[in-house]
Amino acid sequence: MGGMMDGSGMGNSFFGGFFGFGLILLILIIAIFFIVRWMMKPNADERNSNDREHREPRSKEVLKKRLASGEITEEEYDRLKKKLDD
Repeated sequence: MGGMMDGSGMGNSFFGGFFGFGLILLILIIAIFFIVRWMMKPNADERNSNDREHREPRSKEVLKKRLASGEITEEEYDRLKKKLDD
């Protein structure tokens, strides 16, 4: 009965439980952070389609300018435009 009254046993289990819970809470917070970060990042397919959408109009504009300046013929323009559309 004297062992229960001095509080040493309860103090050790309290701090052990508190720090154990704190470690689990820290791991949980880190896991949630990485899951949210992973979900917010666009996947490779979306990045490639976005890059292609931004690149194509610019490429076609350059192609039109080259045709207008006489740098390429209409046949070359049609061939290159078809290649860009593929």
